Amino acid sequence: MENVIIIGTGCAGYTAAIYTARANLAPLMLSGTQPGGQLTTTTEVENFPGFPEGVMGPDMMMNMQKQAEKFGARIQYATVEGITKETDGTFTVKAGGETLKSKTIIIATGAAPRHLGLPNEKDLIGRGLTSCATCDGAFYRDVPVAVIGGGDSACEEAGFLTRFASKVYLIHRRDELRASKIMAERALDNPKIEPVWNSGVTEYLTNDKGEMRAITLKNLVDGSESELEVECVFVAIGHVPNSSFVSGLVDLDENGYILQTPGRTSTKTAGLYAAGDVADHFYRQAITAAGQGCAAALEAERYLAEME
Repeated sequence: MENVIIIGTGCAGYTAAIYTARANLAPLMLSGTQPGGQLTTTTEVENFPGFPEGVMGPDMMMNMQKQAEKFGARIQYATVEGITKETDGTFTVKAGGETLKSKTIIIATGAAPRHLGLPNEKDLIGRGLTSCATCDGAFYRDVPVAVIGGGDSACEEAGFLTRFASKVYLIHRRDELRASKIMAERALDNPKIEPVWNSGVTEYLTNDKGEMRAITLKNLVDGSESELEVECVFVAIGHVPNSSFVSGLVDLDENGYILQTPGRTSTKTAGLYAAGDVADHFYRQAITAAGQGCAAALEAERYLAEME
């Protein structure tokens, strides 16, 4: 019987592991399909406190893993298929063909950004293709970039990028934005944002270094194609929270994000906590995920103390 099983090994999961391990709870972490989470697909991280010179995303996650393991956290490379709560209040977790038992669960499985599914997409992530303007916008100063999407997130990303880029192309499949009126007006009134209507991206074009140099656009009305030179593409067509395996034990919003108790990381099931991007569709930052991981660990620790 485990005290704590942490599902996910991103910023939220590792922080929860560090805190629960230091509380002598010997947490077991289940890595999922992407050990280290989304930051393992990024290059330099400049906005995480404590790294004035920046840090490479994979290096940062390896350091978090080492810190968690130093205090006694254990990592098992397995994907969770389902969780059930037993009549005695404990949990059964099915993962990688095994059945595990735990008194508490912290879900820190994150959310995967939606992409277009183009052939060289995975190779370009971190090399001119990203889903986070806050994370990567500052790397593209005084060069043209593109944002794909037409909702509030796309408009917000485009507006943020005007602080750095020389030009921001806002590419949308329709002839008007889906965003709220105020967000749409704000984007369209910005002189550095140029909308590209009724268009979809059909190809990412690279330079000799394998980095983004341009995109191929297809006009969805007349079928014509054109090439647009940009040095980065920010995909803002939503995220998919990794929450399907926990159905029934938590409430989800309309997009699949786990609903937490307001101001807490607890869920509707006692002893079950959610931290990071699997529950947070608003901030989606490494530092906020880490903060929620800390909060979930403290809540789990107090829950276990009350059970004794």
